[in-house]
Amino acid sequence: MKNVILYIATILIWGSTWFAIRFQLAKVDPMLSIAYRFFLASVILFIICFLSRRRLKFSAREHFFIFLQGIFSFSIGYWLVYLAEIQLTSGLVAVICSSLIFMNIFNGAIFLKTKINIMVLVGASLGLCGIVLIFWPEIKSVSFSDKNFIAVLLVVGATLIYSFGNIVAEYNIKMKIPVIQSNAYSMLYSAIFMALLAFISGKHFEFDTSANYIFSLLYLSLFGSVIAFYCYFTLIGSIGSDKAAYGPVIIPVIALSISSLFENYVWSKLALIGIVLLIIGNSLVINRKTLSYVRQN
Repeated sequence: MKNVILYIATILIWGSTWFAIRFQLAKVDPMLSIAYRFFLASVILFIICFLSRRRLKFSAREHFFIFLQGIFSFSIGYWLVYLAEIQLTSGLVAVICSSLIFMNIFNGAIFLKTKINIMVLVGASLGLCGIVLIFWPEIKSVSFSDKNFIAVLLVVGATLIYSFGNIVAEYNIKMKIPVIQSNAYSMLYSAIFMALLAFISGKHFEFDTSANYIFSLLYLSLFGSVIAFYCYFTLIGSIGSDKAAYGPVIIPVIALSISSLFENYVWSKLALIGIVLLIIGNSLVINRKTLSYVRQN
């Protein structure tokens, strides 16, 4: 039951963050918005750690892998996607990011010696086909100019970086590093890293005091970062990064559902077929046996 709650919470929260991120892209440079988001999230997590008297001392080796988790999970990948979305439609970005599940399958096999599950591969393939059908009108309208091709490479690179973050997170959990503490430190490291990168790049440090920016920042920090990443990484520790990565495949559908409520998005026949494929793929990858399974290896 716990894994079911973690899975549902992850896809519902991250599905809604697509809408919230739009309010972060108006005035403040994306690099700085990412730094603000994860710095605030880390502060919240450290407050939780202090109030609950959780262990905050780790070895230098543990901090190194926590640092890697932060760099791969909370910084460069986000920035690359933000840059790519200047050129590409959100639909094409969603399709490319859906390849995360395949990258996790093969990176897990390479770095964690995890066995490749054929049913997970089949389910992931169906899910990716479903995402393609849902966003087909946007995809077919994309002109692959030089700028768009570079943007596609940025998203592919970002997804690969996310995958490395998932693998490091699973490794850290196996090494008995608690999720809350590792997220607190790794989000802090990523915020500092992005702020330094912004300074080196000559970005103008500014803050948007509008209500939309502040409330979206609070939502992204508390729900999109603190809660969602706790749920997702805990789920990775329970069922593995290969199966947990099916959650992000479903997230664009949640985002479109929200869009249909607030932005008059109309579901096409292809999109409905795509949803059916997503559901079938989800049933193959994430089933009752999977969600009730706690990894022992």
